[in-house]
Amino acid sequence: MKSIIIAAGYATRLGELTKNFPKPLLKIGDNTILGRMLDDIDTIPEVDEHIIVTNHKFAPIFEAWAKEQHYTKPLTIIDDGTETNDTRLGAVCDLLLAIEHIDKVQDSMSQRLNVSTSQPSHDLLVLAADNLLFFSFQEFVDFAKQKGTSCIMCHEQPSIEKLQRTGVIVMDENNRVLNMEEKPQQPKSHWAVPPFYIYRKEDLDLVRHSVENGCGKDAPGNLAHYMVEKTTMHAWPMSAGRFDIGSLDTYYEACEKFG
Repeated sequence: MKSIIIAAGYATRLGELTKNFPKPLLKIGDNTILGRMLDDIDTIPEVDEHIIVTNHKFAPIFEAWAKEQHYTKPLTIIDDGTETNDTRLGAVCDLLLAIEHIDKVQDSMSQRLNVSTSQPSHDLLVLAADNLLFFSFQEFVDFAKQKGTSCIMCHEQPSIEKLQRTGVIVMDENNRVLNMEEKPQQPKSHWAVPPFYIYRKEDLDLVRHSVENGCGKDAPGNLAHYMVEKTTMHAWPMSAGRFDIGSLDTYYEACEKFG
């Protein structure tokens, strides 16, 4: 399994703080937002590489940061070539860049070993890079292994206003996702979807062709919505909370709570 961190945004809502610096590398206490997440993911036995997709503006900062890290799994930085918020590729296209990288590495390895393969041999753990979590991603990985399908996370959200700003799912008694809507005006449930996903290798061909078949590009939830209609997916209810750092207020609150 590869962990893929989507970190190519420009965090315009944080103003001057992220004008020339990436939000995932902001400090909270003696660590960064991203570092706190990777500290957990690096302990997952199934994960064998961390791939971080960023933009051209922040790529040198991520490269310098990566050289100072000492994770047990290799850390790869991918530059998506964009330099402004207006020209950003979108989270789904950034994920496709990471898959392209994995394919190229596997093709090169296959040529050296003189074997042929048409599918990547890795599942993907896909994550947004701006959350603090109060649980381990190991629980999510174990759930996906038990179900044997691609999976998303979910959590109960009582606020209708907040549900109208996120992905919302309907699932059955076995946690199979029956329906997903992005930012619905009339939510069909209180199950909100945070930006954490597992895509099995058997479903990656659907992912590769998602954008050309009409999938939205901007938010990672666009892909989950697309995939729910194409393949079987299950949803894991988060076992604890998370802290979404989306504004200056929430960043300073996180610093006060956890720094």
